[in-house]
Amino acid sequence: ARYRWAVASRVLAALLGGYVLAAAFGAALARCLPLLAGVTPAQGVLVATLLSFVIHTVAALWVFCARSAWAAWAGLAAATLACAVVLPATGMWP
Repeated sequence: ARYRWAVASRVLAALLGGYVLAAAFGAALARCLPLLAGVTPAQGVLVATLLSFVIHTVAALWVFCARSAWAAWAGLAAATLACAVVLPATGMWP
């Protein structure tokens, strides 16, 4: 039973945690690209959206490579927090 809960936790981490990480990454990159790379906001959103699919896939793969479900959740939370820290600096949240 313990093994099943660990697998279920990893599946939830891959689906939900990967989605939240991809969303935070996409939002941060969409805000940073026009400021740093000089692209239009529409191009920044397009590039960020396309790369967020890659981030979600890599996060889902990494979750099942992590040593434990706790480590997977902690890694996703840390990466999401790192992306979310950028957002207030770019003026997304007041």
